[in-house]
This record gives sequence, C-alpha cells and structure tokens, in this order.
Amino acid sequence: MLRISLPTAWLDEIQPTLQDLITDKVASRISQKDFTLWGEPAESESRIRLGWVDAASNSLSLISDLAELKSTFSAAGINRIVLCGMGGSSLAPEVISKKYGVQIEILDSTSPEQLNEVISQGVQHTAVVVSSKSGSTVETDSQKRLFEDLFAKAGISRTERIIIVTDPGSPMDQAARQDGYRVFNADPNVGGRYSALTAFGVVPSYLAGVPVEELLNQALSTKYLAEDSSENPALILGALLAALPGLNGPRDKVGILADQITLPGFADWAEQLIAESTGKDEKGILPIALTEQSPELTANFGDVVLITVSADENYSDAFGALVTGNLAEQFMLWEYATAVASRLIQVNPFDQPDVESAKVAARGMLSNKAVLNSPSLTDSGISATFLGSQIGKDESVKSLLSDLLGKVHDDGYIAVHAYLNRKSDLPVEEIVRLLVKKTNRPVTFGWGPRFLHSTGQYHKGGPRTGVFLQLVAETQDDLAVPTREFSFAELIRSQAEGDGQVLADLGRPVLRLGLSNPKSDFARLIELIEEI
Repeated sequence: MLRISLPTAWLDEIQPTLQDLITDKVASRISQKDFTLWGEPAESESRIRLGWVDAASNSLSLISDLAELKSTFSAAGINRIVLCGMGGSSLAPEVISKKYGVQIEILDSTSPEQLNEVISQGVQHTAVVVSSKSGSTVETDSQKRLFEDLFAKAGISRTERIIIVTDPGSPMDQAARQDGYRVFNADPNVGGRYSALTAFGVVPSYLAGVPVEELLNQALSTKYLAEDSSENPALILGALLAALPGLNGPRDKVGILADQITLPGFADWAEQLIAESTGKDEKGILPIALTEQSPELTANFGDVVLITVSADENYSDAFGALVTGNLAEQFMLWEYATAVASRLIQVNPFDQPDVESAKVAARGMLSNKAVLNSPSLTDSGISATFLGSQIGKDESVKSLLSDLLGKVHDDGYIAVHAYLNRKSDLPVEEIVRLLVKKTNRPVTFGWGPRFLHSTGQYHKGGPRTGVFLQLVAETQDDLAVPTREFSFAELIRSQAEGDGQVLADLGRPVLRLGLSNPKSDFARLIELIEEI
C-alpha cells in the first residue's frame, strides 16, 4: 500500500489546502470522472480525458489477444521487441521494462546515430511496436517507414512483424487497417502522459515479457485514492506539489529521486507527467529528474521540493518527502496527485497547447532547409548560434556560455536540450553538476526530440524563467527516411531549430552549440564551463 511521509513542518503548512480538497470532495470526484473540477474553460478537454481512472480494469481485456500474439512470435523465433514511440508512449514502457528486468529497445529519437545502432542488429528476430496516440507523429511515422523498408529488404512480411498502437479512428489507425496491420486501439479518453496502464504501456511491455496482468491488478488495489480523507496520499502529494510556500516565495519546482533498485527510471516518467500537465498559462511545477549524485539534493534551493520514491517500504536514504509503493501504485498516485495539483494552481491538466507550436516550426524548417540558422562563430570545433536577441558579444564559445548563465535569475532554471544519441556514453551528469555549481540554480536535462512531447510544454507554456542550452551534432552517418524527401539528420536538426526558434520568439535566452564530435566536444564543453 502507498505511504507518504514528509517533514512535520510541511504537513502543517499544507493542512489548510488539504482540508479544502476534502471539503470539495476532489478525490472522489476525480474517481467519478467529474470533468468540472478544473474550471469551465477546461471542460471540453477534461470531459474526454479521464479514462485513466479505470484504465487498469479496461486493459485486462487486452491480455488474451496479447498472449496469442506473443505465442505466435515465440514460435517464429522472435525474441526482440523494438518500440517506436514518443513521450508517454515510450516513457511508461521504458520504466515498466526496467522494473521487471525485461529488454525493450526504446526508439524515441530521430538521431541517425541512435537509429543506426538499433538497425545494425538486424530484423530477423525482431518485432516492432509503433505507438502514436494521434497517429500523425512525425518521429514514429518516419521510424515506421524505416522498419517497413528493412523488413521488405529482408524478405519478411511487414504486417507480421509491425504492431500498431493508436487511438481509434486516427490517421495511423485507418491506414494500418487498410494495409493489413495488427492494431491495438487505446482508450481515446486518456491523454498520452496518463496512458501508462492503457494499451500504450501494456502492449509492448507484455510482448517483451512483463507480467502485465500482475501490474494491472496491483493498480486496481488503489481504490483508496478516491477517498476524501486527510490520509489519502494523492491529496497529500497534490497539495505538496502545488501549495507549499517557500521561504522567499512559492516552491514551484520538484526534484524527484527514484530508488534505482526498486523503481529505476520512474523520475523520467513522473517528469513528463507533471511538466506537460501543469506547464501552461505561464504557471506550472517544474519537475527535475534527479540521481543520487545530483547537486540539487544538497543545494538547499528554497523553491525546490525534494521527493524520493521507492517500492521498498523500509527505504532509508530519502531526501525530503518519501513516497513508497509498487510501480502500479505509483503510476496511479502521481496521476491523481498531478490532477489535484493542477486544480490547485488553476490549469487544465489535460491539454498541451504549446507542444504543437514546436511541431509547426519544425515542419517549416524542414520544408525550407535553406533558411536554417547559420552559426555566429566556430571555436575549437564547436559552433555557436544565438536565437532571437543577442545576449553578448560573439567572442568565443566560453564568453557566450558565460553570458547565457548570467541570464539565470534567482527564481530561474537552466534547461539543457541535447539533440544527440542518448545511448552514447556522454558525461551528462558532469555538465549538469557544473551548471548547478556555476549558477546556484537547478538544471534539467532533456534528450531531443523526445522531451518535446513532455517537458517541452513547460518550457514554452510555463513560467518564463528558463534559459536554454541546445546541443546538436553534425551528423557523419546520415540515414534516409524511406519514401520521404528528408533524412533523419535533417529531421532532428529541424526539430532543434524549430523548438529553439519558438523559445526565442517567447523571449527565452537560447544558445545552440553544434558539436562536430560529440564525445570530444563534450569534454571541451566541460572545460569551458569550469573556466567560467
């Protein structure tokens, strides 16, 4: 059973908010799918986005078909599952597979280097799950085309190896059925970030070997989250996320440390849930996925709430509040709590109005390749480009970095966006540590383009307090997108350009650094930050 413990002072501070939630019967109304909880402007969206409340029970009906399909795959010698998906479509299966120790090849990138590594293993014993709620996501569509081409070249029927997960009636649903693919429809009344226990989380996880029925039954044991009680951990966590005042203003940032033994990767899933749900109307809660080495754990930032999550009820190495419970219970808890917090800060938790802006900009960049921004300077193999208004003089990469970091305010944060191969061995934590040290402010790190479908909403729609460092690679080994007029290198570069331009247009400071050799240039970048 879920348990949440927090410092007495914090519990005392949230008591008035907690009592208001109980009086307003917020928990029971969520369980009853009361779409009026988030205000009249949100009703049209919230009316069709509360299916996650009973997703676990509904998903049990998928098990028999999945068991039959898995048996077919096993008989054919298929022992490798590749998942093509972005945002919630990939983050939930990733944390589920890590928890249960099964292998899923998560393909949530348009990096040619990362794609080449995946396809270099061949497709002879591979099945591919293509997941897209909207059915029009450019990343998954491009990846699907790539695997269709690979299966054709290997003399393998694509319809026997590619499984589609999408909403009923989506463009992908219609096309896939016409082409003869096996399709699993997800509940259209569940948003992508709340979809962990729908077909998006269940289908790839089951096919990879996760005992999904056990996971779903564990989720069904959380009926107490619907109780209007001061003991309800969802109400406590929701109030903690949204209503705890700091010494010098609101604590509007949450650092999440997941126990890597019992809940590996959970912080990344919670990060996208909170950021995309709350970051809009220049409001929001900034989530920061932490590791045990993160400097934020000991920095004592006044505007950051620290929360540790573990499946071990005896876990003792906690920072800040401690939430214990198994993975399924944590999924349900954080979904409830995020919906509660969104009500408290008065935002619609189910829309993502700013996500589309980056997609539109990327499509524009992709169709007008000649107008891509040229670097302002190149220094020791690293190119630099400022987007929007100039921050400082174009003297060196070091001076531009110094100017960027000087723009971080006392209530601000730094977001590093790395449009690179996330499977490569890069010293990410060292760059984060140095940036925290140099600015005394929290730092988030996101791999592009996958963060565009999650935390990207907060960066553009949330409080305008972030400064942004983009890292892009000069691709040496490009990969064509079959039947398209662009390559994966052009796609990922356009996504970086598009998102950077949207951020700059909103007045955010953005510095893009182009790395000719990511490994050696990462080392050089660390040296430059140390020298500032």
